[in-house]
Amino acid sequence: QVQLVESGGGLVDAGGSLRLSCAASGYTFRSYAVSWSRQAPGKERELVGSIYTTSTISLDSVKGRFTMSRDNDKQTVYLQMNSLKPEDTAVYYCHVQLWTRREYWGQGTQVTVSS
Repeated sequence: QVQLVESGGGLVDAGGSLRLSCAASGYTFRSYAVSWSRQAPGKERELVGSIYTTSTISLDSVKGRFTMSRDNDKQTVYLQMNSLKPEDTAVYYCHVQLWTRREYWGQGTQVTVSS
């Protein structure tokens, strides 16, 4: 069964850092890209970026502050978030699209950045 589990969220002061993890199982992990998205209350979901062999941050507001990496042996993708701002407060999700075109999403992890 395909499963994605996010962890690492929490409450952090503005200017602080967090590293989110996405543990994947149930498919050939290294064969597919993993993406991070986020959604704040009352706002539309935003794609943060994706990583396959290389990573791309798609969201301009976090470029230079967020980076992605992956460990294929551990079947885990990471989102390193530095210099956090209150506007980064959101639920962060990892997700994949497999060969069937079906998308799988994790449950999300809450990130709250205080002023």
